[in-house]
Amino acid sequence: MAKRSRLTKQTIHQMFANFAANDPEPQGELDYVNEFTLLVAVVLSAQATDVGVNKATRSLFEIAPTPELMYGLGEEKIRDYIKTIGLFRNKAKNVYALCKELIEKHNSQVPQTRDELEALPGVGRKTANVVLNIAFGHPTIAVDTHLFRISNRTGLAPGKTPLAVELLLERIIPKEFLLHAHHWLILHGRYICKARKPECYRCIIIDQCKFKDKVLEP
Repeated sequence: MAKRSRLTKQTIHQMFANFAANDPEPQGELDYVNEFTLLVAVVLSAQATDVGVNKATRSLFEIAPTPELMYGLGEEKIRDYIKTIGLFRNKAKNVYALCKELIEKHNSQVPQTRDELEALPGVGRKTANVVLNIAFGHPTIAVDTHLFRISNRTGLAPGKTPLAVELLLERIIPKEFLLHAHHWLILHGRYICKARKPECYRCIIIDQCKFKDKVLEP
């Protein structure tokens, strides 16, 4: 059974109202030119930084912004473009196979359901949720390490697994904030609520947070 939030409904609403007031239209930090390149970028971002992925894909997306063009490069050339990214050999293999499946099974279009996305090579639940949210406007929540940490640290959505946290967040976040919720939480974890030393002294949700060991000075 999923745990409950340690925060009240009123506190949760205020937390996300603060996020919305501070950044009404949060954006992901991966560069892309269309739904297909977004999918590829998210696949490549596993265990890699967005900055590193953007550097590697800039030239790749210029010459291969469609499944046909990228498949036409071949696995070896794809590998050459992304060799600065961690796990690049396996990722190149997945991207090449992903392009083939998009062409043969989906008329070169990125599918709009989680099940179809997760059936593609290299695509897991988190990747599917990111694509559904950014490309198609679904109110999905992609739980990465930052979001998992924040959800547990603040008391917002305690959970032992990413899936447990995701399902609890979907249940407790007010509907008006669901579309942007995962971006707010990920960006907050990346830049404010850091793993080793959270910068609580400049946190906009400090009054809602249940974390006991707040860092109140730089």
